[in-house]
Amino acid sequence: MNIRLELGKKIRELRVRRGYTQEDLSEIADIDYKYIQKIEGKNPPALKIDTIAKLAKAFKVKPAELLKF
Repeated sequence: MNIRLELGKKIRELRVRRGYTQEDLSEIADIDYKYIQKIEGKNPPALKIDTIAKLAKAFKVKPAELLKF
């Protein structure tokens, strides 16, 4: 299992489920739009815990929820 790909899929799934565009998520989470694209892409970067926390806050879930696959 590639944890980076799984996390990217989870983020994309949550984003789509909430009706957010990548631009919306970028604004809500205060993360660069291009970085959101990379996270959801085919070769995602390793995410820092601070980034995971920002994304979790944007989705109104606990950070651990993002890591459940």
